[in-house]
Amino acid sequence: MGLYWAFGTVLILLAITAPAALMFGFGGAMAARSRILPIRWFGKSYIAVVRGVPDIAFFLFFVIALDQGFEWMRHQYLCPDWDQPIRQGNDFVVCQAAKLPQGDAPQWVHEVYGFFTAVLTFAIVFGAFAANVLYGAMNAVPKAQVETAQAYGMTAAQTFRRVTVPQMWVYALPGLSNLWMVLIKATPLLFLLGVEDIVYWARELGGTKTPRFTDYPHGDWRLWYFLALLVFYLAFTKLSEFVLERVMKRLTHGQATLGGSQ
Repeated sequence: MGLYWAFGTVLILLAITAPAALMFGFGGAMAARSRILPIRWFGKSYIAVVRGVPDIAFFLFFVIALDQGFEWMRHQYLCPDWDQPIRQGNDFVVCQAAKLPQGDAPQWVHEVYGFFTAVLTFAIVFGAFAANVLYGAMNAVPKAQVETAQAYGMTAAQTFRRVTVPQMWVYALPGLSNLWMVLIKATPLLFLLGVEDIVYWARELGGTKTPRFTDYPHGDWRLWYFLALLVFYLAFTKLSEFVLERVMKRLTHGQATLGGSQ
């Protein structure tokens, strides 16, 4: 049953992370285009730093830093009389009330918290790539249309909302489609974040002896479990290609692009 639940975990992760990463990307792209210099620097730095760090290194470091950041904020609020240093060598020590989750919390609370940090980390990482795609798509909208909207008396916000945003998706969808495929392939990184995903269970159930199960009625079946995962990922990406192709045809219908002309 753990293996079956893990398939649902992956699908739920994708269903939540994709729109969350798109929101991070949209915010990052808008910040990178801002006329206010500090905001523009922040947006471009977010895109450059996250895209420049290897995903595995970011996942291993950022989750620990994020968890400690949450606990530090709770520690400052819940334990103002604490007189010991939080950093004690390599240890991060906060009061018991500030720990996340609490030690006596049910198991499902620990699992939900781990899943939440995983979703947030995925959204921040892939949001940077989405921001770069959306930033280029916004700049690809013909300037003549923006200038025409301004000539009709639209404000900058109205022009962005009514002209730039509706048309940028035609230019952004190919890049976002590739990003969706990469996100699907990155779901096995859940194991690094402490979430029992389908790769973890394939290894556990396929082996002859593991720490959790010491005696199996079968030999080493890891090959068959991983072949099943191969079929799952290939079928899922093929379905995604079909859906994205239909969406692209719908968006480019009547547009002055090669797809619209066809």
